[in-house]
Amino acid sequence: MGKVVMYASVSVDGFIADEHDQPGPLFDWLLGGDVPLDAGGALKVSRASYDYTRPYWDQIGATIVGRHVFDMTNGWDGTPPAGVDHVVVVTHRGRPEGWYPEAPFDFVDGIEAAMVRAQALAGDRIVEVAAGDVGGQVLAAGLVDEVRMDVVPVVLGSGKRYFGPVHAQHLLEDPEEAIQGSRVLHLRYRVRR
Repeated sequence: MGKVVMYASVSVDGFIADEHDQPGPLFDWLLGGDVPLDAGGALKVSRASYDYTRPYWDQIGATIVGRHVFDMTNGWDGTPPAGVDHVVVVTHRGRPEGWYPEAPFDFVDGIEAAMVRAQALAGDRIVEVAAGDVGGQVLAAGLVDEVRMDVVPVVLGSGKRYFGPVHAQHLLEDPEEAIQGSRVLHLRYRVRR
């Protein structure tokens, strides 16, 4: 079974979006470089960001997201983001009727069911959990092995928190990596057990 990684781009003050679910400049680092990160070349990053991000993306077997993210993106029109093989959506509602029936998306009720399904789909590859409410729930349940943050030099002031509804202390180890890209600092921490 692969490790479970909580991941997102985040402001210096800990937000993944503002109150209106807008990321503002949090993804600018994905567009401001000269090295293509994705197959189509829409995303271009610095060489340091590519060397850090591409190998990570290549290890992801499944991503867990909440229904809110799914609805905001229309499930990426049935194509998982960043070349991920499978997406597991945590929701009390099922797959939208008629929505891309062949898309590799599973709809499950609760984080435990999501983790079981994602790990089955990912095998020995990484299960990525989107930061925010669902990510915070997975962390609080003790199911996250590693936290990855792409820290962008902006202060949003308020909005959607990286760790969502976590209200208890969770210790992380010292940073395993701290990589400076262009307009981003990539950080990776193991969760202390």
